[in-house]
Amino acid sequence: MTELDVRTLRQRLVAFAAARDWEQYHTPKNLAAALSVEAAELLEIFQWLTPEQSARVMEDPGTAHRVADEVADVLAYLLQFCEVLGIDVLAALAAKIDRNEGRFPVPEPADRPTRHSSE
Repeated sequence: MTELDVRTLRQRLVAFAAARDWEQYHTPKNLAAALSVEAAELLEIFQWLTPEQSARVMEDPGTAHRVADEVADVLAYLLQFCEVLGIDVLAALAAKIDRNEGRFPVPEPADRPTRHSSE
């Protein structure tokens, strides 16, 4: 595999779970909970860092490896969650970006930027 793509990764995750008979545990509730736990483990790495330290976190090979592993765990559970519910993750993201572009138009130069949630 020379180029990674979402479809291939999803297929590998499905095959991995099937080979171990784990599909029975891959319910939306369980996958959402696992996703939350993995996201919390990613946050834990940054918990007590200053903003400056957090911006440099990938400079330390040991910490960089931990960050990459947690990002991979988050993505793996997100892809499995989407697989179980039949969500096209890239289409969902594209639709969300479209909605946000409509909700938060580029301000005119005289407008003051305000901070918004990306809900």
